[in-house]
Amino acid sequence: MSDIVSYLFETNAIKFCEENKPFFLTSGMISPYFSNTHFLYGSEKEAVDFLSFIDECLSNHLTLPKKIFEKGLTQYKTNKVYKDIIDIMKNYIEKNINLEEVDYISGGERRDWFFSNIIAHLLNKPHITLFKDLSSVVSDSNFENNTSIDSLKDKKVLHIADLITVASSYSRFWIPAIRNLGADIHWSFAFVDRMQGGKQNIEAEGIKSFALVEVNIDLFKKALDFNVINQTQFDMLEKFLKDPNGTMRQFLIEHPEFLENALNSDEKTRKRAQTLIDGNLYNL
Repeated sequence: MSDIVSYLFETNAIKFCEENKPFFLTSGMISPYFSNTHFLYGSEKEAVDFLSFIDECLSNHLTLPKKIFEKGLTQYKTNKVYKDIIDIMKNYIEKNINLEEVDYISGGERRDWFFSNIIAHLLNKPHITLFKDLSSVVSDSNFENNTSIDSLKDKKVLHIADLITVASSYSRFWIPAIRNLGADIHWSFAFVDRMQGGKQNIEAEGIKSFALVEVNIDLFKKALDFNVINQTQFDMLEKFLKDPNGTMRQFLIEHPEFLENALNSDEKTRKRAQTLIDGNLYNL
């Protein structure tokens, strides 16, 4: 576990905000930490480059799985961090899930693909590449044969994700896409669970949910021990875990300049700040 935690901090896969400068999330909410789980690909730069490569491949769904698998496999063979992470994930799955019951492994657009296809290959399982338009491509474990199909009747699927928050991607995309094929996701495995209700939402669908790392007070204590954060940051993180909305609401009340500065920042930050304001997300 110590290797996993050190890799999380080393690659900024878990990144903590500076004092009084929480991160904006896509939703417009704010948080004292941010999960960039795909950085475990080796580094931020390598992960960003791989994500750009995936974007270039998205124009052709049928050829995408093989292209990103081959690039990921090269990284697995040459990057120690990525290889260690993939091997740890693979070993966890082997110990906790009966692979004889698993017919397919799936991963969803886009960050799941950093992990799902390599693990499918190592476990010798066919892979389902899921897209947000609910289409899918099925590949053999070596990604030599890639086909669009519309039926996998009664097959059992293990879905591999980079992280789960509230599991909205599951409910909106992955579960419906697999059910459209006549199959079902029976297991979910994520590298990081942000412990914000995703596990409960997944299990409400009859899916067994597993995660390698849970974002909890023990993780933040390790960050403090490793001098990744200071005591003031830790105190905010501890409060955030107990009451995310209440903690961030109080922060905004005590620091009105935060939103003012955000509205005068770069376009992405400005849009997210405006989303927070327009939606009155913290009932200010």
